[in-house]
Amino acid sequence: MVLALMAGVWGAGWAFEQPLRRRIIAIGAIWAAVMLAHLVLPDNSALRSAIGGSAASWLVLAGIVALAFAYRAGLARLKARVAPVPTPQEGPFSEAELERYARHILLRQIGGPGQNALKRARVLVIGAGGLGSPALMYLAASGVGVIGVVDADVVEVSNLQRQIIHKDQSVGMAKVFSAEAAMKALNPFVEVRPYKRRFEADIAAELVADYDLVLDGTDNFDTRYLVNRVCVAAGKPLISGAITQWEGQLSLFDAARGGPCYECVFPERPLPGMVPSCAEAGVAAPLPGIIGAMMAMEAVKHLCGAGQTLRGRLMIHDALYGETRVIGVKRREGCPGCGTAG
Repeated sequence: MVLALMAGVWGAGWAFEQPLRRRIIAIGAIWAAVMLAHLVLPDNSALRSAIGGSAASWLVLAGIVALAFAYRAGLARLKARVAPVPTPQEGPFSEAELERYARHILLRQIGGPGQNALKRARVLVIGAGGLGSPALMYLAASGVGVIGVVDADVVEVSNLQRQIIHKDQSVGMAKVFSAEAAMKALNPFVEVRPYKRRFEADIAAELVADYDLVLDGTDNFDTRYLVNRVCVAAGKPLISGAITQWEGQLSLFDAARGGPCYECVFPERPLPGMVPSCAEAGVAAPLPGIIGAMMAMEAVKHLCGAGQTLRGRLMIHDALYGETRVIGVKRREGCPGCGTAG
């Protein structure tokens, strides 16, 4: 009789869409009433006989039910801890990636093939400072599959005026790790490889060999000439940018495909004091954002085969007067940087 009552209560709760918790409380209340009857009624009571004769059977039943619920709860907890097996995706992009890159895919010059080329690309960025900051952020946002970043410095307060990839909380942190955190927060689908060290001759060739394209955002000529020669030797295209005060410039140097190299255009280092650094002469905060974003744009165009890149052309931007000029540049005979390049 009691079991029938419990079943009826459970069924009625299910029919009226009562929460599971409420149905369990109702069944528990019936069980408690039965146990109370066994405890207070005399042994020869007719009601005790009608509800099982003793409390032992109800205690056993409660134990079985408790074990069943404990097993169910434990199984649910184990399932929650096991990482779900990813569903095999059709094509190179997941649904989340298709939504993320939808505006790129809509562009006729990029489309699905271009976005897939970006995903398969490996780009090395040398310097996570003023030029590297916007370049890295836009490369990550664009969906470049593997992005390496080389820098030996740590974030300083004076960097935050223009190096937008870093935060105030990152002061004292290595720039490559600060940049990695910002890029992964922006796009978890890209792989970021931080190299906390200077770009020097002992590792230069090995590093560049792993990448399809190099972006140079450094602020000293020794590194620029080293990057150029390593890229020429490896047959890798190089996008190089530079800024000072209110002016910036950039180009795509690709000697392996008939274009000039950096040393063709800038064969000699300027005399000391002729080109002061940002720390010496200052720089307008948005300027590295302008040039760095253009470097990323050139990288996207080059990797997708879209439009006309700055190969064989040098872009010069004067932010103070809002003027931009593009001049043609050519290979220089006898250039020590690319004289033997094809």
